[in-house]
Amino acid sequence: MKTEIYTLETIQEAAQAIRAGELIAFPTETVYGLGARSDESESVEKVYRAKGRPSDNPLIVHVSNQDQVADLVQTINPLSQALMDLYWPGPLTIIFPVKPGAVASSVTGGKSTVALRMPDHPLALALIEAVGIPLVGPSANLSGKPSPTQLDHVLHDFSGKIAGILAADEELTKIGVESTVVFPHDGHVDILRPGYITPEMIHAYLECPVEIISEAHQLTNDEVASPGVKYRHYSPQQPVIMVQAPKNLDQWRAILDQMEGKVGLLAWQETIDSLKNHERVVATYSLGQADDLTSATRHIYAGLRYLEGSACQIILVQGLENDKNSTAFMNRLSKASSFVL
Repeated sequence: MKTEIYTLETIQEAAQAIRAGELIAFPTETVYGLGARSDESESVEKVYRAKGRPSDNPLIVHVSNQDQVADLVQTINPLSQALMDLYWPGPLTIIFPVKPGAVASSVTGGKSTVALRMPDHPLALALIEAVGIPLVGPSANLSGKPSPTQLDHVLHDFSGKIAGILAADEELTKIGVESTVVFPHDGHVDILRPGYITPEMIHAYLECPVEIISEAHQLTNDEVASPGVKYRHYSPQQPVIMVQAPKNLDQWRAILDQMEGKVGLLAWQETIDSLKNHERVVATYSLGQADDLTSATRHIYAGLRYLEGSACQIILVQGLENDKNSTAFMNRLSKASSFVL
C-alpha cells in the first residue's frame, strides 16, 4: 500500500478515503491522530489492528462542532456544556453517556460512555467537516511507542500501512502531548488523564471540586474509562531513566559515570551544554531553556523518538519538581520511564 501525503488542497481526497473505510492520519494541536469513521465497526477495528492497540482501550471521537455532540450522547449536563463552551475547540476530551448505536461498539471499549473532543487545528476540523462524520483519532503511533508530533513520526510507524497522512505546515504540533480527559458528573469534575488543561484552570472557571483520579482507581470502574490510561505508553525501545529534578551538575556527572553503555540525554539546554562532552553521552536532544515547561512538553515525544533512532543504549531524561504546572509532562515521562533516580 502506498501512503499518500495530503494537504488542504487535496483534503477532499483524504475525506473520500475515510468515507470508503480507509485510515488517514491528521494533525491536531496535541499530537497526530489516526483517523477513521466512528460509525463503522470495520473502520474502527482497522485502527486497533494498525496500532496493535488492545480493544478494551477506548478511542476518542473527534467532532468539528458542538451540534454533532447531541447526535452521539444521551445527555449533556451543565458542567459538560460549560467546559465545551470554554475549551472547545481545544485540548480537552469530555466523557459523556453514549447514545446507543451512535458509534461503533468497539469505539467505547465495551463501556456505556464515549470520549469526545473538538480539536483546535484547522486541518483537523476541515477533515471532519469534509468527511461529514465524527472521526475516531487515537495517536497515530504504534501502541506503546512515543506519540507522533510531526509528519516524520507518522511515516516512521505507518508508511505503507495506512492510506494517507494529512500533513501540517508546522514542524511540531503546538502542544505536544495528548488532551486532558475529564468526566464531569454530580457537580464535580474528575480528571482521568492529565494534559494541557489543568485542574486549577477548570476550577477557576467553574468553581466546583476538581480532582485527578488515579489510574488504579479508574481500572475498578466498569462504566467509565479514559482512553490511554490502562497500558504502558510512550516508550522507546531503549530503557528510559528519569533523573528526578537533579540538584546540580555534579549529581548528573555521578549518574553518568555509573551508566554502563552509551547514553542519550534529553534535558534542558544548559544541562546539555555542560554534559554533552561526557564520555558516556553519544546523543542529545534539548527540551528548551531551563524551566520553559511549554517547550519541554512540546518536545518530549520528539526527543524520545530522536534518541531512539540514535546510537544510544540508555536514555536519561531530566525530570521536574512535581507541581500543578508540570503534571502533564511528568505523567508522560513517568509512563515512558523504566526507572527513576
